[in-house]
Amino acid sequence: MKKDIQKCLEIYKEQLNQGYIQTAYLTLIQYVGQLKSKFPKDYKTGNISFGYLDYTYFAFFNQYLRDQKLRFGIVLNHEKLQFELWLMGQNADIQRKYWKILQKTKWNHNQKIMPKYSIVEIVLETNIDFENQESMTHHIVERSVSLASQIQEYLIQSHNE
Repeated sequence: MKKDIQKCLEIYKEQLNQGYIQTAYLTLIQYVGQLKSKFPKDYKTGNISFGYLDYTYFAFFNQYLRDQKLRFGIVLNHEKLQFELWLMGQNADIQRKYWKILQKTKWNHNQKIMPKYSIVEIVLETNIDFENQESMTHHIVERSVSLASQIQEYLIQSHNE
């Protein structure tokens, strides 16, 4: 069902006039920038992609991932209001190649079909809590690095078989 665009615009304007959306959005976007700045120097990070109020993310990668045409992303899923770790390929062919390798792993145990934009999607944090920002940041960064390392090691081993 196609939504009435005029009605959508009226609701949009009403919500913006209240000011909550701008405050929440700015806080979240600034936090993504802070997360990026806390990332270990073992990885290079890409620019922040702001999306369309769907996903905001930044990529991180090392030479091995770059050589494989892969990168991880720290993704803010706006609709679910959670942070996720994605493994992404440079293009659809790369994503399909690595989906076949990672499809039946513990990282994809609930995925029956390949995600639209990624190969792996792992929830990192569902409780975005700025009253405990330091702890939340530490958890997101440490878990991301740990999972990225595990997945990369799995890929290296699968290439050596």
